[in-house]
Amino acid sequence: MKAIRAAVMAVALGASTGVALSADPVAATVEQPRSFGHVLGDVLTQRVLLEHAGRPLQAGALPAAARIDLWLERRPPRIETDAQGRRWLAIDYQLVNAPRALSAIALPAMSIATASGPTLALPAWAVSIAPLTPPDVFGQGDLQPLRPDRPVAALPTDAIERQMRLSLATLLGVLLAWFAWWAWRNAREARHLPFAQAWRELKRIGDPGSAQAWRVVHRALNTSAGHVVHGASLPRLLAEAPYLRPLQARLEDFYRESTRRFFAGDAAAAESDSPYPLRPLCRALRDAEKRHRR
Repeated sequence: MKAIRAAVMAVALGASTGVALSADPVAATVEQPRSFGHVLGDVLTQRVLLEHAGRPLQAGALPAAARIDLWLERRPPRIETDAQGRRWLAIDYQLVNAPRALSAIALPAMSIATASGPTLALPAWAVSIAPLTPPDVFGQGDLQPLRPDRPVAALPTDAIERQMRLSLATLLGVLLAWFAWWAWRNAREARHLPFAQAWRELKRIGDPGSAQAWRVVHRALNTSAGHVVHGASLPRLLAEAPYLRPLQARLEDFYRESTRRFFAGDAAAAESDSPYPLRPLCRALRDAEKRHRR
């Protein structure tokens, strides 16, 4: 009973691992590559017939792709079928090194296990490999040790240069157009915006404390509000023009000073002869107006 169990386990183990149960490998039918004329980069293919005694075989573990030695590297094997329906195992070896002189190497011998038959034995196969160039040059004509550098033809750049000139001209046109628009806008604002116009007029007045200068600022405030502005109506102006609120304290001081200058008696007018910073106020109003317009 124990002997039967051992035999059953051996059969099961052999089937699960893909190892043939035959103890003696048999010679495989192999189509070998030619034995001569190989150089660096060539691929040598062995084709192994997956058949024994007229019965097809199922290959077990295939040879792994790996570097074999100094000269050969094995690629992943594949199964092919010919015109007669026979199955072949194709194994490619690529020559990855070049010898200095004509040399002989060998494709390695190996055994290929099958799932339901004997192990196939492949013998080593000798091939010759040759160098890509002779070790010594001939020294005749153009066959010299060193060749002069080959001059490199200049690439045509006319189209690139035309495109670059067009791009630069376009960029220059855009910049000029932007500058012209910026200058036109500033000139237009200086002519039409109340505080910008007042600032231009104020710079032309020699005495910034004169009644004319004060009237210029008053007129700009009235134009900006659309109605006459005085100290009592200043909150209305700030409600309609919120961008002037940061200047509320200075505007309140401006209207108090204006009341003293134009409506107070001689004594109060004499007390107000100290210079008032009218130009800084007008410039601050112009800047606030410009920021608001942006």
